[in-house]
Amino acid sequence: MAKLEGPEVAGLLERGARLGDATPLPRFLVLYAVLYAAFGAASPFLPALIEERGIAAEQIGMLFAAGTAIRLISAPLAGRIADGMQALRLMLAVCAIATGLAALGYLGAWSFWAILAVSLVHAFALAPTTNLADALALVASRRGEQGFEYGWVRGAGSAAFVVGSILAGWATYSYGLEIILWLQALLMLMVPFAARWVPPVDAGTTRANGAISRTGVMALVRLPVFRRVVLVAALILGSHAMHDTFAVIRWRAAGISPQAVSLLWSLSVAAEVVVFFLIGPWLLRKLTPAGAIALAALAGAMRWLVAAFTADVAALALIQPLHGFTFALLHLACMRLLAGSVPAHLAATAQAIYGTVGIGAATALLTLVSGWLYGWLGPAAFTVMSVLCLAGLPIAASLRQNQSGVK
Repeated sequence: MAKLEGPEVAGLLERGARLGDATPLPRFLVLYAVLYAAFGAASPFLPALIEERGIAAEQIGMLFAAGTAIRLISAPLAGRIADGMQALRLMLAVCAIATGLAALGYLGAWSFWAILAVSLVHAFALAPTTNLADALALVASRRGEQGFEYGWVRGAGSAAFVVGSILAGWATYSYGLEIILWLQALLMLMVPFAARWVPPVDAGTTRANGAISRTGVMALVRLPVFRRVVLVAALILGSHAMHDTFAVIRWRAAGISPQAVSLLWSLSVAAEVVVFFLIGPWLLRKLTPAGAIALAALAGAMRWLVAAFTADVAALALIQPLHGFTFALLHLACMRLLAGSVPAHLAATAQAIYGTVGIGAATALLTLVSGWLYGWLGPAAFTVMSVLCLAGLPIAASLRQNQSGVK
């Protein structure tokens, strides 16, 4: 056996250390799996749980609109604090613990006002979690040889959402809808351990002097690509408000079983996994981010038009996979455009504005309107969401003229 000299040993150790440092991907996969399993366990079924307690459609719309509106405060605030303190992981852990505890608060809430109070606390804590996780992952994904494809971790999250929603569907069949609260609380309390494992954002990546100023926020607003990305995401992602709030209510009213409900919802999220891992990056290269956004808009228009006229399980099974385009492909395209146009030291703040001030404001308004529309028009109200998706096409065309240099 050949004897290794001192320099050779040192070289091997150095390469081994680099290999360990160059693989943050598994740690992000764990974080996203736990976080999104918690979402999948509760979000599809929470409106049905509230309806089961005698809350009318218009009031359900108000509840979820108020919850979405409170995110306009909590997510940007958490993003700015996290950027200023260079403590994205700590802020994520705090928000996850608060979310888990708030989920259990629904157990004792039966009146409209009690549910409203709990939902506001729950939404306030929950809103920053995805933005903070995305900010951590996006910065890590662009670190040269240590980087990775952001879609991989987001796809792992979508896969975990599917698992969480399927398990929750079967659990509700045996234990009732309240079991979703226990499942989300348990999973959210695991997030801090996963967050501690991922690499932090370097001090050199964020501003050492702390808080993001009003000047920094205005610098984001002045970026044409940033403004248009926020607007088109508000239209297309905001159009999901009707589905997220009333789809399960409608399906259950049509006699669809809890197991079938969870499978239908999981089918849409499974399509996310396919797009994030397989065809999404390929479509971005072939269509460009702007072209991918246009495809998402057309898929959304078709999806909501069909949903407006039928609750047939076969038809729903055909349109649910379009979620891979209406959400996942759109999200990848928007993240690609943001990563190529937003300074790294404003990463968390940009994610907060994108996710809440833009999408959140639109979703809050559209959720409130959805409650009124669904109470008035019933399922035909989904046609309004179809029109919103079509309104995103001109913005996609304008983004095509501003995406040079975005890889």
